[in-house]
Amino acid sequence: MADPSTYRPAPGSIPDEPGVYKFRDATKRVIYVGKAKSLRSRLNSYFADLAGLHPRTRQMVTTAASVEWTVVSTEVEALQLEYNWIKEFDPRFNVRYRDDKSYPVLAVTVNEEFPRLHVYRGPRKKGVRYFGPYAHAWAIRETLDLLLRVFPARTCSTGVFRRHGQIGRPCLLGYIDKCSAPCVGRVSAEEHREIVGDFCDFLAGRTDAMVRRLEREMAEAAEQLEFEKAARLRDDIGALRRAMEKQAVVLGDGTDADVVAFAHDELEAAVQVFHVRGGRVRGQRGWVIDKVEEMDVPALVEQFLAQFYGEQVEQAEQTADAGSPVPREVLVPELPADAEALTEWLSGLRGSRVQLRVPQRGDKRALAETVQRNAEEAFAQHKLRRAGDLTARSAALAELQEQLGLDTAPLRIECVDISHIQGSDVVASLVVFEDGVPRKSEYRRFALREAAEEGDVASIAEVVRRRFHRYLKENTAAAADGQDGGAEGAESGEAVEPPAGTPGIDPETGRPRKFAYPPNLLVVDGAGPQATAAADVLAELGITDVAVVGLAKRLEEVWLPADPDPVILPRTSEALYLLQRVRDEAHRFAIRYHREKRSKRLQVSVLDGVPGLGQTRRSALIKHFGSVKKLKLAGVEEIAAVPGVGKRTAEAVFAALRGEDGKAGERKT
Repeated sequence: MADPSTYRPAPGSIPDEPGVYKFRDATKRVIYVGKAKSLRSRLNSYFADLAGLHPRTRQMVTTAASVEWTVVSTEVEALQLEYNWIKEFDPRFNVRYRDDKSYPVLAVTVNEEFPRLHVYRGPRKKGVRYFGPYAHAWAIRETLDLLLRVFPARTCSTGVFRRHGQIGRPCLLGYIDKCSAPCVGRVSAEEHREIVGDFCDFLAGRTDAMVRRLEREMAEAAEQLEFEKAARLRDDIGALRRAMEKQAVVLGDGTDADVVAFAHDELEAAVQVFHVRGGRVRGQRGWVIDKVEEMDVPALVEQFLAQFYGEQVEQAEQTADAGSPVPREVLVPELPADAEALTEWLSGLRGSRVQLRVPQRGDKRALAETVQRNAEEAFAQHKLRRAGDLTARSAALAELQEQLGLDTAPLRIECVDISHIQGSDVVASLVVFEDGVPRKSEYRRFALREAAEEGDVASIAEVVRRRFHRYLKENTAAAADGQDGGAEGAESGEAVEPPAGTPGIDPETGRPRKFAYPPNLLVVDGAGPQATAAADVLAELGITDVAVVGLAKRLEEVWLPADPDPVILPRTSEALYLLQRVRDEAHRFAIRYHREKRSKRLQVSVLDGVPGLGQTRRSALIKHFGSVKKLKLAGVEEIAAVPGVGKRTAEAVFAALRGEDGKAGERKT
């Protein structure tokens, strides 16, 4: 594990200008690329206290061995250079929004003599037009089945096409008029290409013109008394309209836009994109990615748009696809910090003006809310997909038992994580998983005081000591309750209710005690020293039936107490995935508590120094009014009505808060 201070640039050597930077590992491989308005400010943030960094940022800076940068003139240049470097070096810590095989598209092989229509998954190829992506392959087949009646183009493979050409008979689709049968010469190559061209025009959005043309031909056929042709054209128009109905109109003004939405937590983010062309939803995409840094929605918007449209334009150039993949409008939930630069860059990719904005009202706002719900649903499904798979959970528990040499599968797993910023507001979380599923009712959090100044190892030891000391105390109480209940029942000759004396059950409430059940496996966030510290505490308390491991973030190594070498689980291992999920949940819960505690401390700080107001009374005031903001609106009598706060103290608080407002007013002016 590298120490970032060993390669930190000298103070003052980093320019305070926009630019792009690269982190390299010991083998000189680029592992991360980023951009910044101020290189000095951005790079210095990476060399802060490691404990305060985002987990994956911490993993990145401890994997890196050097950092370098390039100064640029404008933010648009920074966007372009960042994208080019990510494409060139493919850094392991950068997110890539690549299209993969999960989304099917409708492909048209316009590079062939007789173009073919078919469902396709995979990388884009030159000379092929693509429509979509669609959410499901069956949606493409349904649409294609309807449109083949109007546009009877070839859909068979090359082998089938040649075979029917050799035998001189068309396939079934040719007999039922869903293929023009170019294989047997019913139409020429030019005529077939014209059919395919009309099909592509229809899918590209020129639907109204196509319907009007068919209606005109139908009317002419009826006037010439060609009623069979008119009836066929009528049915064709009905088929086109049914195909159009499958692509619901969402924007009545024929808008061309991409609508983007995000759902995220501290560690991951889901993005959904609806592609609206001609007012209709023509395609949908979605990804779930790991967050390498602490990122809010504006930062996610910037990262996604820069990478996604860069990739799309490249694909369009490689396949010689007509039209730009960048729409006239991009609707996002929040604007990024450098929205103007991003808009200018997107406009350059499109070749005309692009609007980047947040929809405020009407149909576009309603559609944005729909896309947001899809993002949240996709994120929830991602979280639950593997966790909800009973087979995967069973395999994970069995693999943990085998890899860690446990007597039984760890049906109950607890994990401890520490959170703080440079040693202040040190807190810890303890999360519980049973049968591979979170048991949130048993999550616990700890405010650390004794070991806070001694580092994470001492903090881990304190949490484990407090947790298992409580466990031993609860078991002792349960045993005493059981003996008392048994004696009383024996004297009266009546049966005793088992729950009252059952270990782990509170006799007063009938509910499980807070720390009554020990885990089969205790996971601590860290490497060997943290795992050893936790094991030493358990040995000190005389607990021998709880296994302990540490999970290090850098390489996801599993450390056993006092073992010089880690256990390396395969990257695709269900056991490793379960340990990561337990660790990440503990980290999320710890960060949440840390932020709450820090926020309360900052709120209460304005009351420091008020005569007669100690910690207890400050807490009572905040609890009673809910926030300092509401406390400022209260009068002396209302403040004095709080239990324990007298009138003199209330007057002092009132005067202090009014003085604070006065200072704020002076600062604003």
